[in-house]
Amino acid sequence: MSEGAKGGDTPKRVRRWLIPAAIAAGAFVVLLAPWWGPAIMRQMSFFRVRRVEVVGVRYVDAREILDRLNVDTTESVWDDPSAWEARVAEHPLVQEVVIERNLPGTLVVRLVEHAPVALVPGNNGFRAFDARGVALPIDPAKVEVNAPILARPDGVLLRFLGEARTVAPSIYARLSEVRREIPSGELLFVLDSTPVRARADITLSRLADVELVEQDLARRKLRAAELDLRYRDQVIARLP
Repeated sequence: MSEGAKGGDTPKRVRRWLIPAAIAAGAFVVLLAPWWGPAIMRQMSFFRVRRVEVVGVRYVDAREILDRLNVDTTESVWDDPSAWEARVAEHPLVQEVVIERNLPGTLVVRLVEHAPVALVPGNNGFRAFDARGVALPIDPAKVEVNAPILARPDGVLLRFLGEARTVAPSIYARLSEVRREIPSGELLFVLDSTPVRARADITLSRLADVELVEQDLARRKLRAAELDLRYRDQVIARLP
């Protein structure tokens, strides 16, 4: 009887060993899924590319992005997107690009563009410049560009405007013109229709001081004909 009892325990011990082993094997397979999963799904027609969405375009023609992408229905959404991203990133208006998949068959191309921060008059009309000082392939006669006018490309002012567009959009949206006075190098900003004089080393926080002065004048039902920021810790409001 004792020997029979020992023999009956053996299958139980085997089952107790097999259960954790099966769990471990399953976990191992799951952990490896990021490596073998796409390789298998890449061969399935269910995941062939059937649609491409381009997100984040304002100045870029989406058709140009599709041409650079050069994807057809023989390719899978599980293919490595790095080559596609590299081709799109060569577009002069593309600052950043990330390609995502929307299963089962859609690629989503998300763009960040090099945005124009100023318009500069040229021989054939206005040219759009970004914060890097690069002339962008944008025709303001065909595409609406809401940016202040500069008399000439000025790297310092273009960087300043790029920062203003990002950090102080309310101020940037009011700027219609920025001019560097010769020979002093002092600056003249036009906010809406109000001239604002400033030193060449003005900061965004200093330019924002005009809003407090304008609010104070508005409470008194007054409007400045000109604001002057050239004096340290003061804003001079010249009235009509």
